[in-house]
Amino acid sequence: MLDATLKQQLSQYLAMLREPIELVASLGDDAKSAETRELLEAISSLSDKVTATFDGDDARRPSFIIRRASDASVWVRFAGVPLGHEFTSLVLALLWTGGHPPKVSDETLEAIRSLEGDFDFEMYFSLSCHNCPDVVQALTLMALYNPRVNATLIEGGTFKQEVESRGVMAVPAVFLNGAMWGSGKMSVEEILAKLDTGAEARAAAKLADKAPYEVLVVGGGPAGAAAAIYTARKGFRTGIAAERMGGQVQDTMGIENFISVPYTEGPKLAGALEQHVKEYEIDSMNLLRAEKLIPATQLGGMHEVVFSNGASLKARSVILTTGARWRNLGVPGEAEYRNKGVAYCPHCDGPLFKGKRVAVIGGGNSGVEAAIDLANIVGHVTLIEYDSKLRADQVLVDKLRSMKNVDILVSAQSTEVLGDGEKVSALTYKNRETGEDHKLSLEGIFVQIGLVPNTEFLQDTGLELNRGEIVIDGHCATNLPGVFAAGDATTTPYKQIIIAMGEGSKAALSAFDYLIRNEPVEEIAQEFQHAVAAE
Repeated sequence: MLDATLKQQLSQYLAMLREPIELVASLGDDAKSAETRELLEAISSLSDKVTATFDGDDARRPSFIIRRASDASVWVRFAGVPLGHEFTSLVLALLWTGGHPPKVSDETLEAIRSLEGDFDFEMYFSLSCHNCPDVVQALTLMALYNPRVNATLIEGGTFKQEVESRGVMAVPAVFLNGAMWGSGKMSVEEILAKLDTGAEARAAAKLADKAPYEVLVVGGGPAGAAAAIYTARKGFRTGIAAERMGGQVQDTMGIENFISVPYTEGPKLAGALEQHVKEYEIDSMNLLRAEKLIPATQLGGMHEVVFSNGASLKARSVILTTGARWRNLGVPGEAEYRNKGVAYCPHCDGPLFKGKRVAVIGGGNSGVEAAIDLANIVGHVTLIEYDSKLRADQVLVDKLRSMKNVDILVSAQSTEVLGDGEKVSALTYKNRETGEDHKLSLEGIFVQIGLVPNTEFLQDTGLELNRGEIVIDGHCATNLPGVFAAGDATTTPYKQIIIAMGEGSKAALSAFDYLIRNEPVEEIAQEFQHAVAAE
């Protein structure tokens, strides 16, 4: 199960344990239980601080708890075999239980310890899901640092009957005290904010004390990270405020066109971006959703960005890098059956449809890649494209056409998602050439039809938009003096990670040029200096 290289790496990690830990397994007679036993025996053989026993009495089999030998209240439970993307989560759980400190802020740990109430979490993940580890690790951390938080982390492929009975059709899926509580990727800070009703008010109060910036970057994806780094390197006081650091890259799996890096994955790249930002004196603020831009032309001084928690930040210049999100189909039934058969991440949710019939909507690179991946998992894939031909790279189209369990429909307009109230049962579509309506029986629909810019908050600000995209010139300047933009939220063609990084850097250099040519008037300078001195 663990090859020699993996065992050597794990042995090095286990050497970091500060306290003994116990692995207590509840097993059956099935193959997965045998795998679990083999895994736990391998782990315990690599460190004298780890013991494994197999006399657990939990109803879920196979499952095992990891607990601190000196304090039985410090524990977390895995159900199934946490390998694949979750092997790192398993290693961290071992280390944290054994007293090795997690790489999170003291503020976050204190927020976990201060939670009031009893929280019994059950979370379902799949081994191919790249969004799941963040949630697994967040709940693990919370369970280990607060005895009133329990966490059971369940590999859905091992417990298919349970997954189906609870209606889980998308992962990560989190149940709290027996009821569905949340889905999708969440950081520990996001989970804490959702549980702690006072967190938003405290965050707003903290922002109120911030001094104005010379440059405020709104958005934390590739464009935002690049912009912040470039302005910080110029010596400007820089802030970066993001709803989610890493942006859409967090939801991207394989990246093979990032020049000089043959292959990487979105979460890994997002982590590298965040780490690079931390190398500079950049005020990084996460979990902030922008709701309004008030240009300096209205204020008579600095630009102001208002956030959903009611707080606002001011700056001499603003760089908008708010990115984009997956486009919805916009047909009846889509919202009703979201996470009940309608999905947007084939890597995360594909394993839940093993052996079933699904559709992929979209004939671009994302859609064709999704169809190829799913064809290796599900029973049958129907690719549906609105246009008269597929728009993906030819190499991808050729591979898709070679697969025997794939049908391709072009000139097909999706019209409605149908279901029984609990899950998807069919999709209707219209043949755009003949006008005929058709009904396709299936159990899953994966939507891959492009992006929508995150610019709703910029309406009625005087900022020029074109179909929602921020209009910029060759210097990434908008029509508002001192406001720049970069990345997928703009009119720049070709929405690619490497292009967003370049555009973010260009926007930063343009902001630098603007600032040195437009020295602040005396009263603004005094306001700035006073606020900095007060920090």
